[in-house]
Amino acid sequence: MPLLQPDEPPAFTSERVEGRFPCLLLCEHASNRIPRALGDLGLPPGEIGRHIGWDIGALSLARGLSRRLDAALFATGYSRLVIDCNRPLGAPSSIPEQSEDTIVPGNIGLSTTDRAARAEALFHPFHDAVSAHLEAHAERRCVIGVHSFTPRYRGVARPWQAGFLYADAHRFAAPLIEGLRAQGICVGDNEPYTIDPAEDYTVPVHGQARGLPSLLIEIRQDLIADHADADHWAELLAPLVCRAVASVQEPV
Repeated sequence: MPLLQPDEPPAFTSERVEGRFPCLLLCEHASNRIPRALGDLGLPPGEIGRHIGWDIGALSLARGLSRRLDAALFATGYSRLVIDCNRPLGAPSSIPEQSEDTIVPGNIGLSTTDRAARAEALFHPFHDAVSAHLEAHAERRCVIGVHSFTPRYRGVARPWQAGFLYADAHRFAAPLIEGLRAQGICVGDNEPYTIDPAEDYTVPVHGQARGLPSLLIEIRQDLIADHADADHWAELLAPLVCRAVASVQEPV
């Protein structure tokens, strides 16, 4: 039996697929929706709405950037708790039994068949569409994933308002980091996370493996939790993204 029923929303959505901007935007943690067949994954009320279920504000920010830049955007339709589309299949965090300090009962003891069904319904459609788009649009010369992070992690305050995770794409990230810092914003340089091929998918697979400059934008979720604030950050970031894209199109 398929995980998604015909009347449920699709695994992903795409916007401005023929947009002229040369950078592809992804939002891998855009939604906290759970397929009907999985109920609430055994979680108490309110848990799925927290950061463990999705990146709060990330989709609004991604859409704001897409509009301003005329950039193609692919966004996931279901919660990272069902299957995380920025994790390699088989990684412990791909279908987490525990997220931060929260046990996810509906993810415990899954069979190989159960895991494969989630990948078939949600992971592969998203990434196959992204791959097909990049293969069909040679003008997409870089990739950006749009994310948010919590102000505190396990009780420890995070000082950053924004961060950029870029592995080896220093030249691509520098205009974004320097541009926000010049405006007095506290920016993490490969903070609050780092790119790890064992724990990340977008940058290693859609970016590095294709030879495309790639990075993840991370904005603190309380700064983009409502549409107006997310739009403000899109306004701040759009010209810096243009500058970053231009920097990797110029000869070294």
